[in-house]
Amino acid sequence: MHNEEFSTLAARVREAASRIYPEVATLRRHLHQHPELSFEEFQTTAFIREYLAGLGIEAEPPLMETGVIALLRGEGEASGQRRTVALRADIDALPLQEENRHDFCSTVERCMHACGHDMHTAMLLGAANVLNGMKDALKGDVLLIFQPAEEKAPGGARPLIEAGLLKKYNPSAIFAQHCFPSVKSGSIAMCKGSFMAAADELYITIHGQGGHASAPHKTRDPILASAHIITALQHLVSRVSPPHEPAVLSIASINGGHATNVIPGKVTMMGTMRTMNEELRALLHEKFDRTVKQVAAAFDCEAEVEIRSGYPVLFNDPDMTDIAWEAAKEFLGDEKVHQSEKLMTAEDFAYYLRECPGSFWQLGTGLDGSAPGNLLHSPTFDPDEHALETGMGMLSYLALRYLAG
Repeated sequence: MHNEEFSTLAARVREAASRIYPEVATLRRHLHQHPELSFEEFQTTAFIREYLAGLGIEAEPPLMETGVIALLRGEGEASGQRRTVALRADIDALPLQEENRHDFCSTVERCMHACGHDMHTAMLLGAANVLNGMKDALKGDVLLIFQPAEEKAPGGARPLIEAGLLKKYNPSAIFAQHCFPSVKSGSIAMCKGSFMAAADELYITIHGQGGHASAPHKTRDPILASAHIITALQHLVSRVSPPHEPAVLSIASINGGHATNVIPGKVTMMGTMRTMNEELRALLHEKFDRTVKQVAAAFDCEAEVEIRSGYPVLFNDPDMTDIAWEAAKEFLGDEKVHQSEKLMTAEDFAYYLRECPGSFWQLGTGLDGSAPGNLLHSPTFDPDEHALETGMGMLSYLALRYLAG
């Protein structure tokens, strides 16, 4: 296709996205009012299936108890081998009590879409609607993945892949986006290569010998040992991780003792490790285990260490990111496409990118003057709904543009 044809295609998508925006906003508000936690998204699944069926798009046989897979077949003529592009949205919510004051706040106690998955789902439904009305220009097929359980390890991506999702439908590329209030609404931000961190959960138990706090010399104090362990662990980033390699190690919880005059016999700690490099990740795992145990031993205590490996590094394929970047500039304009910094958050979309080339970007949902609490995973997260139009349009145009290439 020539540039003029892509320009016409982008205009058609903009018109369609603008026209159905009110409908997609209504979908988003319904999803926001009825959030469901990871692996429990049964009503959400039924809602997605019903909406797609209304478009004449039948869901594929399920690969998990929740979530929806659908295949939208284009009617345009491909110049070469017919291809499939996959678009993914996550559908689960978080265990948070909403504190916003909208008339569409969550109706479920201690459950909220505080990470934008209601937005992601509504945008992919909107993209399905847009593309369904442009089958004549769709020179291939679009695999719609409404994935459960992104928020809770082991996540929904890996089980779907293990169940044969990518082998069955064989997409040649996969794309997704995530709401970010730090990026201005109407814009997107992209990053080539390693974009999001591997995230591992850290669990430590220090066993000592409790006793009266007035006679600490008769105890083996696990609280003192824990304090030194926390301090010692900080050297793993400053002295083990190379200065040019991003890494984070945070002990976020410490529990032990229940009285002012009793030294406890046990202390537990929890934390997180974030890395952007798999070799460094493995090295830090080894050093973490050794540091904890050796420092505990120096205080005559014993340590149990558990490292639960979470999602891997999210690596955006450079070529696919270039394709998405160019499509975004054509659709949104140069001034609304930005270079993103690397992020230490984690995403199970990383599993798809290990098996299929693709890219994952930040979708701006922030406004000038947004409240300080408008943050991801916050009970007052409040994305600008007009980002729905940007997001569904971007997904739609990218799919059309990629399949026409």
